[in-house]
Amino acid sequence: MNFFFNVRGSVVRQVAEERAVPVPPPQEAAMSPPRRSSSSHGDRSSMETLHKNNSSNSGVILDISALKMAEVETEVPPLPPRYRFRDLLLGDQTFQNDDRVQVEFYVNENTFKERLKLFFIKNQRSSLRIRLFNFSLKILTCVLYIVRVSLDNPSDLNDNQCCRNNSSTTNTSSSEIDWNLIFWVHRKEPVWAIQVTVALISFLETILITYLSYKGNIWEQIFQISFILEMINTVPFVITIFWHPLRNIFVPVFLNCWLAKGALENMINDFHRAIQRTHSAMFNQVFILICTLLCLVFTGACGIQHLERAGKHLTLFDSFYFCIVTFSTVGYGDVTPQIWPSQLLVVILICVALVVLPLQFEELAYLWMESQKLGGNYSRHRAQTEKHVVLCVSSLKIDLLMDFLNEFYAHPRLQDYYVVILCPTEIDIQVRRILQIPLWSQRVIYLQGSALKDQDLMRAKMDDAEACFILSSRNEVDRTAADHQTILRAWAAKDFAPNCPLYVQILKPENKFHVKFADHVVCEEEFKYAMLALNCVCPATSTLVTLLVHTSRGQEGQLSPEQWQRTYGRCSGNEVYHIRLCDSKFFGEYDGKSFTYASFHAHKKYGVCLIGVKREDNKSILLNPGPRHIMAAPDTCYYINITKEENSAFIFKQEEKHNKGLTVSGLYDAPSRLPVHNIIASMSTVAIDLQNPDPPEESSKLSLPTENGAGSRRPSIAPVLEIADSSAILPCDLLSDQSEDETNQSDEEGSVGSDFVKGYPPNSPYIGSSPTLCHLLPQKASFCCLRLDKGCTHNSFEDAKAYGFKNKLIIVSAETAGNGLYNFIVPLRAYYRPRKELNPIVLLLDYPPDNHFLEAICCFPMVYFMAGTIDNLDNLLQCGIIYADNLVVVDKESTMSAEEDYMADAKTIVNVQTMFRLFPSLSIITELTHPSNMRFMQFRAKDCYSLALSKLEKIERDKGSNLAFMFRLPFAAGRVFSISMLDTLLYQSFVKDYMIAIARLLLGLDTTPGSGYLCAMKITEEDLWIRTYGRLFQKLCSSSADIPIGIYRTESHMFSTAESQVSVNVEPGVKQREPWKEKKTAHRGSTTSDQSEHPLLRKKSMQWARRLSRKANTKPSRAERISQQRLNLYRRSERQELSELVKNRMKHLGLPTGGYDEMNDHQNTLSYVLINPPPDTMLELNDVVYIIRSDPLAHMPDDSTGTGGQAQCPRNQQDFGTETRDETHL
Repeated sequence: MNFFFNVRGSVVRQVAEERAVPVPPPQEAAMSPPRRSSSSHGDRSSMETLHKNNSSNSGVILDISALKMAEVETEVPPLPPRYRFRDLLLGDQTFQNDDRVQVEFYVNENTFKERLKLFFIKNQRSSLRIRLFNFSLKILTCVLYIVRVSLDNPSDLNDNQCCRNNSSTTNTSSSEIDWNLIFWVHRKEPVWAIQVTVALISFLETILITYLSYKGNIWEQIFQISFILEMINTVPFVITIFWHPLRNIFVPVFLNCWLAKGALENMINDFHRAIQRTHSAMFNQVFILICTLLCLVFTGACGIQHLERAGKHLTLFDSFYFCIVTFSTVGYGDVTPQIWPSQLLVVILICVALVVLPLQFEELAYLWMESQKLGGNYSRHRAQTEKHVVLCVSSLKIDLLMDFLNEFYAHPRLQDYYVVILCPTEIDIQVRRILQIPLWSQRVIYLQGSALKDQDLMRAKMDDAEACFILSSRNEVDRTAADHQTILRAWAAKDFAPNCPLYVQILKPENKFHVKFADHVVCEEEFKYAMLALNCVCPATSTLVTLLVHTSRGQEGQLSPEQWQRTYGRCSGNEVYHIRLCDSKFFGEYDGKSFTYASFHAHKKYGVCLIGVKREDNKSILLNPGPRHIMAAPDTCYYINITKEENSAFIFKQEEKHNKGLTVSGLYDAPSRLPVHNIIASMSTVAIDLQNPDPPEESSKLSLPTENGAGSRRPSIAPVLEIADSSAILPCDLLSDQSEDETNQSDEEGSVGSDFVKGYPPNSPYIGSSPTLCHLLPQKASFCCLRLDKGCTHNSFEDAKAYGFKNKLIIVSAETAGNGLYNFIVPLRAYYRPRKELNPIVLLLDYPPDNHFLEAICCFPMVYFMAGTIDNLDNLLQCGIIYADNLVVVDKESTMSAEEDYMADAKTIVNVQTMFRLFPSLSIITELTHPSNMRFMQFRAKDCYSLALSKLEKIERDKGSNLAFMFRLPFAAGRVFSISMLDTLLYQSFVKDYMIAIARLLLGLDTTPGSGYLCAMKITEEDLWIRTYGRLFQKLCSSSADIPIGIYRTESHMFSTAESQVSVNVEPGVKQREPWKEKKTAHRGSTTSDQSEHPLLRKKSMQWARRLSRKANTKPSRAERISQQRLNLYRRSERQELSELVKNRMKHLGLPTGGYDEMNDHQNTLSYVLINPPPDTMLELNDVVYIIRSDPLAHMPDDSTGTGGQAQCPRNQQDFGTETRDETHL
């Protein structure tokens, strides 16, 4: 600052000299005004008066000539050349010759006192040096005291004092106190000189600091503890300079330790002020406590040692030992003070310790508790040497935390990562208990703070983090407000750490575009509605996607005696992985081959399912690009498998014949003898011979021979070609071709879909929705026509029966018509859905939709809405529930938050249970807030099998499984879904950055040109000649270029009447199915067929159910059989009562009762998903196969870019492609 003032003054004077205007010093400013040539004497006198008035206040020098702007002529000399050039550059030429005013600032700091105060007190760096010097002086005085004590000899002092006073009583008794030894000490001259010098410096410094800090009350300065201690320790030494006999007087210099303590605290504070850093209050309090203890011990040791000079003559070490033993409350008693002054000192020290130390310990405990709530800091050193990610949430629940930790640390390469949780709320008790577990306590750090504060982001070291996960609070009543908070957190994180990858979770789709800068974004409502929509056309899509995005090793249920549980648990370990073609053993040999050829042969040889590919020069992932895509070495392959190729072991076998007869149960279901990461070796039951593969021979084996004589020619399977031939890509016999429903419709069907066109929806309800080619109406429907239960001027229909729909309805029950509901309609109206298979969609809404939403859906065919709730039977009947095939119950926002967290689903579960009893044939797909509540779906209190599954779930959870709920029958069948299950999709994207893109393509949220889509096909009796899943793979690849990825299997599950409640009425289709199965089993030899075909397995499963449910395995007595018959009669009467209730309400509403069939239910079946089953898995009747069908637009003929040697597509396919392309342009 002084340097700045000096430089400023020199510059001002230099400018003034160049202008020829003398600048007087501040003291002479009032007496010597600036010179100016003036024509009148009165002007000079007025200027002098004005200068006299201004000089006493501000010290500002004003040129009065500047006030006379009217005078044209002036004698002020022009500016120097450099100033004129500057004004020329700045364009300031108008006032070039005007007079200027010189102003001096901060003149009040130029006084001597202010400069001293600035140096000693105000300036941080200089005051830090002063405090360091002062601290060194106090430590030096304490060291000099110890030196003086070590050189002191009380006996010499006693002799000298006796000779000096000529006393006759030289020998005193032990009981008397020699006060001379207390008041006088023996001090060497050098020690005295140094002590006097230090005391003089300290005295002068104290006087100076007291003078500078004087604020009007001198007594306040004098009676300060520090001032009194300074006077006690310095004034006696100053007096000894002038009075030599007092040089050996005792001065309690050891009290300077307390002054050193205060100087050290002030020094640390000034140090942090100087470096612009703040230390924690916890550190400060611990430091104060330690210093207080040291000062107490040092003061007690020195005081007792000095007082005991007149008693037991203790050394300084003995006194120190006594103080430690006393303050630690041990009290050995081997060293004790002997005279009353030292004993009094001990009493005083103990009283001081009892007052001071508890207060500081209390403050320390309080700060520790507060720091535990805040979580402390993540040190910069750890952030630079360790890898960590930051998890930002508004409120942390135990389920959310465990899902994140289990999924994040499931990957081997993330084991060394640390997780820093940044949450504004206080840590929950359950979360605290979890974080104290050694497994997580060393890797998870909880910080209480806000992501909007840079200080908290600095505590979490966001700028050094590998990633930042920002999650929304889905339990909030106002989900829009929750999204707004998430958006602000994302903006704050991006502003603070621009290079940190962001993984953001958004609830509402309309808020997604605000965080499009993030690396990965998951919109909850987009995925939720798209998944629920696909559940209606591809059963259990939610289960399929959930299993794919969860990390599992496929070990769940392997110890169960149930065959379906072992198979289902093993297949659940399949996940999506990626690898470059040139680095892969799975796909490296297919360089230059078609994608379909590579997918089929990789599945046949290795058991892996190739589903997608990405070109090196293209960022888009293509699912099943079709046979026209030729594999290249730089391509990235995406495949489904138990584990990635890098963790797989390859077993080379030369002789295939030893494994030809090996069944699924022999290899796929047996306990693996290889480690989990080598499990790929047992995935394929086809012999693996990498040196001598023989695809033509295998292909011939997959074809059935023709029968000789009288008998029809049975179909065969064509081989998959290495290079695609367009003429070979014909519609598969198993599937309904896209062009067939376009060209070969009957008149009856044509009346339904002939007026549909293909195009992009003209109105999107929110920004950021992906454009999808859909079936649309030629003209938008009027808003009044969208109301199902009320007629209008355009039509008079008032119920679903009057419309005469050909297909079953899809009813969606939601609270409001949010923008996410738009994503439910788009996948069901996509252009690749056959027109004759489009199901009418009825939206059953608690609150009527607004015009903005109606404007977005009025262009889609067969989409209606109705105001009502699912707990009102009349509303259900009016919306056509008896004509519906699927009912989707969406979780309501108003019920997502409850006083007890897990009670948020109570109303939904009870309403669904009621509908399950009223309409047993209806497929109800329910969304729940908490996955743990799915055990209450379709609840049966006395179902022993469900109780056994509950115990199995507990066993799997104890083993640490991330999918413990997977064996619940509603989840396995795809009847229940929770959006929290998809949280792992965002977590997995940290390791697999392609998972979100693949999930969006599978669900139809994104449509990439050339990329396929997910659909399903059903196995009928005419398709059972294919026999195995591997042959089906070949059939689909060779005929329609479709890629199967899994099977949805439904089995009849019969219980004995003594074990569970069994519905009296069994589904007719099940009874007709079993005789056919018995006939087919002989030539099939399948081990994965229905459980009812195998009495031994059924017996074992019943024993397993009895054992887990702790039921006695005894034959039911006569009384039990009679009670069971009464129960069946009661159930029959209950069904009749429910049936009468429904029919009476239908009659009251004027609806026909013929469509209500209360006898058809699904209570005796179980369904589950098999992802990527082995090639020799036997197909069963009514199996639903998930397939990824190639994009129909990709097969359109292109004359300009057609490949030579490829035949043109069939006529019907050309027509379809041309029509689609023309309508797309429109």
